[in-house]
Amino acid sequence: MKKKQKVRAIELMKQIGIYKPYIDGFEKNDQVCFFEQFGGFWVYQEPEVEAKMKELEKEYDCRVYAITHEFTQFGECYSFLIVTAYEEEWDRNVVSEKNNHYAFAYVWNKDDDWCSEFGTIVVKSFGGGIKRIG
Repeated sequence: MKKKQKVRAIELMKQIGIYKPYIDGFEKNDQVCFFEQFGGFWVYQEPEVEAKMKELEKEYDCRVYAITHEFTQFGECYSFLIVTAYEEEWDRNVVSEKNNHYAFAYVWNKDDDWCSEFGTIVVKSFGGGIKRIG
């Protein structure tokens, strides 16, 4: 299953328009890109976020392929874009309209973990990076 999830994640990264070197890093080295305002870097540079990602993947049998970081009125949030373990859901993991993409994600509210949840978020792609806008 993990191999199929990775293949689907790569398809979604291309659909969203993520910078090719980030897709290559994911494909060849299992590196996940962490985006801060469209700018990206590898998640291993943020050990706390990487640990949360691994915990999420293990607990829910999902595959994280990109992460965004936002400060909102309700807390500091990290959005983990995921491919679920359920292939029948994969055609709805990302729905795109121009540069806006409705993506299935787990949102971790670092300030109030009780408010963390799965759901659809909106990310905008620009110049190979992504940013959550809704």
